[in-house]
Amino acid sequence: MDSSDNIRAELRQPALDLRALIPDVWQAHVATSVAAMKEGELSPSTKELLALVIAITRECDGCIVAHARGASRRGATRQQVAEAIGVAISMNGGPGTVWGPRALRAYDEAAQRSEPS
Repeated sequence: MDSSDNIRAELRQPALDLRALIPDVWQAHVATSVAAMKEGELSPSTKELLALVIAITRECDGCIVAHARGASRRGATRQQVAEAIGVAISMNGGPGTVWGPRALRAYDEAAQRSEPS
């Protein structure tokens, strides 16, 4: 997997192009995501960890970057991310050991960017 910045840059323009072609679908997806990530019985941080585990399972680089960043922004610790990745590995076997480290690297990059300089 490329760095998080490379993946985000690679997907930015195609996503903008697609959003312009199907604005109603795109807006509905964003609304669903916002609703799903709201504070409830599960914290937004826990929900980001769940999404990160699903992203690992789906082997989706863009999803890993987005939800690693979301986990960092919502206060998930590196240890929490690692334990969530452990669940992904237990459910996915070998592929989890490939995509899990990618997710941890994406989290580390996001956490490093959010630290004060």
